[in-house]
Amino acid sequence: MGDFALLDQDGTYHNMSWYDNNKAVALFVQVNGDAASRSSIARLAALRAQYESRGIVFMTINPLGQSRDSVSQELRELQDIPALIDDTQLISEALGIEKSGEVLLFDPSAFEVMYRGPAGAELESALAATVGGEMPDGIVLPAQGSDISYPARDRNMAQGVSYVNDIAPIFVQHCADCHRDGGIAPFALDSHAMAQGWSPMIREVLMTKRMPPAQIDPHVGDFSNSYNVPFEDQQKLLHWIAQGSPKDGSADPLAQIEWPETEWAFGEPDLIIPIPAQEIPATGVLEYIDVVVPIPGLTEDRWLKASQYIPSDRTVLHHTLNALIEPGQRPRPGLIGSFSHPDAPYITPYIPGAEPYIEDPDTGGLLKAGTTLALNMHYTTTGRATVDEGQIGLWFYDEDEVPSQRKLGECACIFPNEWTDIPPNDPNFAQVKSVTVGYDAYLTGFHPHMHFRGKSMVFEAQYPDGSVETLLNIARYNYDWQVEYKLTEPKFVPAGTKVVVTGVFDNSVQNPANPDPDRQVPWGQQSWDEMFFGQVYWKAADPAVLDQLRERMGGGVAAN
Repeated sequence: MGDFALLDQDGTYHNMSWYDNNKAVALFVQVNGDAASRSSIARLAALRAQYESRGIVFMTINPLGQSRDSVSQELRELQDIPALIDDTQLISEALGIEKSGEVLLFDPSAFEVMYRGPAGAELESALAATVGGEMPDGIVLPAQGSDISYPARDRNMAQGVSYVNDIAPIFVQHCADCHRDGGIAPFALDSHAMAQGWSPMIREVLMTKRMPPAQIDPHVGDFSNSYNVPFEDQQKLLHWIAQGSPKDGSADPLAQIEWPETEWAFGEPDLIIPIPAQEIPATGVLEYIDVVVPIPGLTEDRWLKASQYIPSDRTVLHHTLNALIEPGQRPRPGLIGSFSHPDAPYITPYIPGAEPYIEDPDTGGLLKAGTTLALNMHYTTTGRATVDEGQIGLWFYDEDEVPSQRKLGECACIFPNEWTDIPPNDPNFAQVKSVTVGYDAYLTGFHPHMHFRGKSMVFEAQYPDGSVETLLNIARYNYDWQVEYKLTEPKFVPAGTKVVVTGVFDNSVQNPANPDPDRQVPWGQQSWDEMFFGQVYWKAADPAVLDQLRERMGGGVAAN
C-alpha cells in the first residue's frame, strides 16, 4: 500500500507514518446515511475504550469524499474521532475498500492492511492478536454493506490517460518550474523518461501530500498560489502511473519546454541591489548577520511594483528579514510587524519556497531616493564552505504612473515577552495570537512562520456580528516552505474584525524534523528554538483611511 495522508472533518492532517509508534490504525469505512456504516460504527466507541490505550488508533474513512459538514453531522456523537475524508478516492482505491461498513486494520510501520472485514467478533479477535504482538497476516473476510464505486478509476483505466494531453500539462503547471535543470528540486522532469523513472516517488509524495510543497487545505478559501493539484489531475496522475506511465504520441511536451535564460521573473530589473558577499564556513552555528545596504542608482523617488531576491547559494541562505531606512531617519527596532507608513514600499525578503513578489494591480509603495536597506540574514552550514553574494531586483511603475492602492498589514506575532515555552514531548501544543483590523478593509494574503516543530497554522476571522470564518488552513506546515498565500479575490472585512491565528507545534519524537523532543522549547532565532509569526495583509476599503494613517504615522521606517 505505502504510506498515505488525508485531512479529517476538521481539516487536520493525518499521516499514517506519524502513528508508527502504535500497533495499528483501525479504519471504519463510513458512508453518510448507510445502514451498514452505522451498524459498524456503533461498535467503535466500545472497541476504542478497550483498545486505544493498548496501541490501537481509531478513525473513520469516508471513501466517497462527502462534505465535511455532512460527515460531522453523521458522526456527531463521535466528534473526537478523526473522520478521514478521501476527496480523490485514491487512498480508498489503494486500500482496496469495496464495501461500506467494513473495517481495516492498517499497520502504520509496514504500511500493510492486516485485517479487512466486518466489525464483529472477527475484528475483536484481530485486535486482541495485534495488541498481543501477533499481527494478523492479511486476513480478508466478506463484509455486508453497499458497494463503493470508483468512477474516475473506471473511466481512466478503461479509456487510458494520455501522457501528451493529460499528464505533461499537469507536470508543466504544477511541477516543472522547480523540477528542471538548474531548478531547486532534486531532479528534473524534463522528459517522459524522467517522469516514468520517478513515477513511484511521484505516487508516494502525492499519497502523503508532501508534494507539491506548501499545499493548503483545498476546502478553505480561494488562493492564487494554493500549491494544490486539482483532484481530477491527481486521479489522472496516479492512474497513469498504475498503467505503467506509458507514452503516447511522437512529441514529448516536457522536452520541448524552453525556460528563460535569466533568473529574473519579470525581465531585466529596473534596478539591482547587490548584497555584500557573506563567507559561510563549512560547519558551525551562525549568528544572524545584519548588514545595511545602500540602494545604488536610485536618484529619484519611484513607485515600486515588484521585487525578487536571488541568492548565489540557496543551500546556505535560509531566510532574510529587511527594513527600509528613509533619508534622515534612524532605524527602528524590529524588522517585522506593522507597516510604519501607508506609502511604504514592500521589498520582498528571501523566504524558503517563496515566489518573486509582484504587487496587485494599481498597488505599490514609494521608494525614496537615498533610502538604505537593512538586512537580517539567517544562514545555515552544509558541510561545505561557500560564499553567498545575492542580488535584489526591483521593478518600478512608469514615472508618470502612481498606484492608488497600498499594501497594509499587521503581524499576529508572539515575541519573547508573550511566549509560552513548548513542553517536552508534546505532540499538539497550540499558541494563539490575534490582530484587529481597525477600519473596513480587504484582506489580500497571509504569511506563516514557525520553525522545525511547526505543525499547522490556521487563520480565522471573528467578525463584529459574532460570526466566525476560517480564512486559511495550513494543515501540514513545512519549515522549508514559507510563502505568502494570496487570495484570488480580496476579501472584505468590516472594521473591528479580529483575525485569530492558531499555531500548533509538534515537540514529540514522531516529528522527524524535531531536533530534541525532550527539550522545553523557548522562543529563539535559531531553528532548534521556535517562533510564531502570522502576518496578515490587507488594503483599506476607503481611500480616506490612507490620509488618516499618513497623518497619524508621518514619515519613517518601512518594515517588511
